[in-house]
Amino acid sequence: MTTLLAKSSLPAVIVALFAAIGASVCCVVPLVLVLLGISGAWIAHLTALDSWRPWFVSATLLCLALAFWALYGPASRCRTDGVCVDPLVLRRRRRWLWLATALIVLLLLFPYAAGWFL
Repeated sequence: MTTLLAKSSLPAVIVALFAAIGASVCCVVPLVLVLLGISGAWIAHLTALDSWRPWFVSATLLCLALAFWALYGPASRCRTDGVCVDPLVLRRRRRWLWLATALIVLLLLFPYAAGWFL
């Protein structure tokens, strides 16, 4: 059997990361900007994006599900034509996916825990 690079889940992970940032923009971005010393009345306008949070969370979870399906689904190891993925490449991609998922979960949960920091 020949080896083939694993089906990339990188686009789904990147979109999930941006959607998670969008979901937490009302709380994370103002806090980061204040910590960096940037201030202004315009920072308060970022809370207007709070009504979009459920859409961003849904997009994040959908993209993460697609990424997990790409790396853990039935076609992740071998395809029907007998071409298989290198196990080391698959293991490394799965490790990066779990690391990105942990970061995304922290971003998604931050707006609910932001009251503890203020």
